[in-house]
Amino acid sequence: MTFGELIMFTVRLLAGTGVFLVGVHLLTANIEQLATGKIKDLFEKTADRRLVNVGIGAATTALIQSSGVTTVLIVGFVNVGIVNLHQAAAMIMGANIGTTITAQIAALSAFPVTTYIQIFVFIGMMMSMACKSDNLQKTGFILSGLGLIFIGLSLMSDAMKYNRDAIQHMFEVVTNPFLLFGIGIFLTALVQSSSATTSVIIAMSVAGLTIGTGGNEVLFIILGTNIGSCVTALMSSFTSSANAKRAGLIHLMFNTFGSVLFFILLMCWPDFMNDTFRTWFGSAATEIAMFHTFFNVTCTILFLPFCNIFVKISELLISEKKEETAVTYLDERMLSSASIAISQLEKEMILLSDTAMDAFRTAYRSFYKKDKSLIEPSQVLINQAGGIYHTIVNYLIRLSAQSKLSDEENISTLHNNVGDVMRIAEIADNFTKYTQRSIRHDLYFSDSVKAEIDAMVQRLEEMYALTKRLILEKDEGLLVQIDQAEQDIDAFRKKLLNRHMERLHSGECKPECSSVYINLVSNLERLGDHLTYIAHTVEG
Repeated sequence: MTFGELIMFTVRLLAGTGVFLVGVHLLTANIEQLATGKIKDLFEKTADRRLVNVGIGAATTALIQSSGVTTVLIVGFVNVGIVNLHQAAAMIMGANIGTTITAQIAALSAFPVTTYIQIFVFIGMMMSMACKSDNLQKTGFILSGLGLIFIGLSLMSDAMKYNRDAIQHMFEVVTNPFLLFGIGIFLTALVQSSSATTSVIIAMSVAGLTIGTGGNEVLFIILGTNIGSCVTALMSSFTSSANAKRAGLIHLMFNTFGSVLFFILLMCWPDFMNDTFRTWFGSAATEIAMFHTFFNVTCTILFLPFCNIFVKISELLISEKKEETAVTYLDERMLSSASIAISQLEKEMILLSDTAMDAFRTAYRSFYKKDKSLIEPSQVLINQAGGIYHTIVNYLIRLSAQSKLSDEENISTLHNNVGDVMRIAEIADNFTKYTQRSIRHDLYFSDSVKAEIDAMVQRLEEMYALTKRLILEKDEGLLVQIDQAEQDIDAFRKKLLNRHMERLHSGECKPECSSVYINLVSNLERLGDHLTYIAHTVEG
């Protein structure tokens, strides 16, 4: 092969790889958008049953066509405490099974019918341009992505066929299993995708190229890709909690132990490929894809009963640092999946609203008891709410910058909702000022007046509990009860202000109390309004 031929081969190979990766990205991104609810539901069904968690990992990876994305999400869930290490271990094993789907798709390129699948690029783009429905547009992009995958594989295969003799001579001398194993690790770590590396090897097989003598050599590279695929999860866990680092380590241990076990098997059984997959399947591409699936399914069956041991080893190797960290449901790894990120933002918003309501309750008790010592704890909670608010807003900005147009409505709604929640914290701050004014001017409110205010506050507490349930459960049937509570709050305000005017006229109440009392009752009514605004964003 001349230098010019080498340059042209490299250009064609990289072009084909690029087209393939663009196709995988189109397929992945749009399937994730269409399956947004299903992916979210899958992760919400986490349980202590190992097979269920294996299924969650496998199904999620099969949907979004990337074990790297799935594993990074799992690490993120571990980092925020939603998934424990035992659940994560089983999910990671499942993700390794799910990732073999890409290789199975790539293996189809060995069959002539896949040439016609390339027309999906045109059909899909026409659909996405002509259809107004968001789902149909995404379906069009999925078809285009599928077509591009096969065009990319075809370009890679053609580049290798064009220089087949020179390439075959170069690869047939590589027979050292340790070198091949290392090549698999290095290439996958470099592109951070075992699917891409495996697909290039499959494209070689379609071009009629063999590695080494054509025996087990190609399988050593496949084993190496499984270890190289751990790099993404390990990198994402570096700056995370100890448990997130342990999840990344479990992923590495699972793939390493499995690869080493099969490495020994292949060394002891030199004719493994010829005696098994080459006998069972007629296509070299299918043989490689089937081995990839067989390897991950077998390792999962072997290691699933030992999940607890994987967890204990990870805990021994990575110690827990005794540091107080703020409770949060947000993790930057989840930004790669808008549906999951939005779900976590909703939980973080509940954390914010709980903090704001705690600030309000403390400030209200301070006013009710005329207790100055409760003002500072209330201010601490208000400041905490402010910190959570800024964290959410920054996260929303980052999510909005990389989200699809279809997610913008949900992101905008969350922006509005966290603003309404912060109004609750501001009302709590107002209550601390009413307490200070009452103490400073020695204002007096009778027990009967306090009882009336307390009744209004209790109704607000009921309203908040309903709103919280509505946000978490998405049960629109609760809106009727929330609207009724809001009407009750409005009626309370009107009733309390009328009774206050009566007391003023009768001389029961001092005029200097009016400013505090009227503003206080109005603030309670405002709190109910903000809860109503939040509740009605769930409609539709």
